[in-house]
Amino acid sequence: MNWAETIVESLKKSNTSLIAYVPDISIDQVTSLIEADSYFHLVSASREEEAIGIAVGSYAVGRNSAVFMQSSGFGNSINAIASLCIPARVPIPIFINLRGGVGEFNIAQVAMGRTTRPILDLLGLVHFTLEDENRLDTLLDGALKLCHANRQPVAICLTQMLHGGKLA
Repeated sequence: MNWAETIVESLKKSNTSLIAYVPDISIDQVTSLIEADSYFHLVSASREEEAIGIAVGSYAVGRNSAVFMQSSGFGNSINAIASLCIPARVPIPIFINLRGGVGEFNIAQVAMGRTTRPILDLLGLVHFTLEDENRLDTLLDGALKLCHANRQPVAICLTQMLHGGKLA
């Protein structure tokens, strides 16, 4: 099973069926699998804070959800996370494609890619960084369980070392 299939299986194990995302080629392997699977309801958002709002609404009506976004858009979602998810204790796994690392071709992606994890630390949110497929299932299953048990968002950062990144 590759990294994308492992993510999909972990979402199923955690009964997470609504996926809100901002389209991005680096996560297309995952979102394509999700879209093809009748278990999931995939919702495309135009902005990251919109994806967070969709996920919060889903949780409010009893359906576990997750969000997929790119680190450059993470900055757009900070207010929604800090003023809604954290105080309302909404457990949303947030999968963040980290840009600006090894092999990055777009200099505009570097600043948010480097500051995403420190911002998560400042918000007091647990986060995990996935760089390879070693024990990926164990890490994902544990992160999703922690997210729901703690009733707080958990960030799962996906690196170019995991998924191969974008091409120029």
